[in-house]
Amino acid sequence: MTTASVSRLVAGIIFGLGSPVLHAQEVIELPRQDTHIEPAFEEVYRIGALEGESWEMFGEVNKVAFDAEGNLYVFDGTMSLLGSGNLRVLVFDSTGGFRHQFGSWGGGPGEFNRPVGFAVLRDGSTVVSDVGHRAYQIFDASGAFQRMVRAGDERGDVSASANIQPDPLGGAVFVGGFGGGPSISIRTSGGGGGAERTASRPVTRVSLGGQEVQTDTVVEGWLPQQPDINDHVSNAPAEFREMLGSMSMPALFEPRLLVGVLPDGGIVHSDSSAYALKVTPPGGRKVERIIRRPFRPEALTPAVQRDYEERRAAEREAVSETTMLRVRGRSEGGSPPARGTFRLEQRYYHEVPVLRTLATTWDGRIWVQRRGEHPERGGPIDVLTVEGEYVGTYSTGATEMPDAFGPDGLAAFIELAEFDVPSVVVRRLPAGVR
Repeated sequence: MTTASVSRLVAGIIFGLGSPVLHAQEVIELPRQDTHIEPAFEEVYRIGALEGESWEMFGEVNKVAFDAEGNLYVFDGTMSLLGSGNLRVLVFDSTGGFRHQFGSWGGGPGEFNRPVGFAVLRDGSTVVSDVGHRAYQIFDASGAFQRMVRAGDERGDVSASANIQPDPLGGAVFVGGFGGGPSISIRTSGGGGGAERTASRPVTRVSLGGQEVQTDTVVEGWLPQQPDINDHVSNAPAEFREMLGSMSMPALFEPRLLVGVLPDGGIVHSDSSAYALKVTPPGGRKVERIIRRPFRPEALTPAVQRDYEERRAAEREAVSETTMLRVRGRSEGGSPPARGTFRLEQRYYHEVPVLRTLATTWDGRIWVQRRGEHPERGGPIDVLTVEGEYVGTYSTGATEMPDAFGPDGLAAFIELAEFDVPSVVVRRLPAGVR
């Protein structure tokens, strides 16, 4: 294990009640040179098959998660904001044995009505962020429906996030940008209002103890300036423009808000193009530690953009400067849906960020993946401690980022086998990287 070569304290002055308060922020500079480690992972079990029992055949694995007993939860099926699909939650024990499954589409309590986010608490409770119900649905460890926690306000608005992570201390989830996927926040309104523009990208702790959610912002991530999405839409019907409201459109390669939840309930996040991991203690909004490595973002030159578009063209057998979206709307009189096409222009960010994905283990290690040879592809994976120690780096292609970490070094990977059959492989990590 290699420690930081330089560590220093930066003092920030915070004024309150007329008196200056000194806020110390530790900045740790890690070396640029990689120390390579081998992915000596022990395979524990593998589930998913082309043919077999119904619980062995997955449709589309959206997410996997562990509870404190090492049970694996597989969220399998299709999701749609239009309210149609087929989704179920399958639970396997620590050896891969099937235990039970639950969940079905519908409008009643305990049924999924446009679910967008999932989390499993340490005790095995499952939390489903459900747009259709305007609530978080909670199921116990056996899969039995327990209750709904309303996620709205006095105007009838409701905000649901596709990116939620459990609070290790229980009773809550964190909402924000997690892993490497885009942070998706969906807000609907009983009054037909549009989405609300925010000045930052917050990470919020959502308490699920009462009948309605109680929220507290724990991190304020930096938000790059974004134009209204309607400024980049052409040929869209007026009703769709109204629905878009004041939504903003992220640019391609724009730095994502990457977030990991630490075992004590603290947060580590990255919100810029640089290699900078910011650690916030439990309950605090102030970053107390920044961990850096001297890797710089790549400028988005015409050559970089051209190379990217050529690769996309090869993959899709066609290239376009715009993204084509198809929308459906019901015409008057209950006639079949009318179809229309409009164009959403693609914007590019001015540089390519260093980091692509971030995750945290149950023992507090930070796994962070840098970009690869090409901007849209993953590269080396660094393993760090929350104190700022550098453990080592998995070289590009040595391993994928785990889709879920669990207790005792368990890690789950979603894979596609022959004929694109989804499967989940559970491996055990060496002690040093857990």
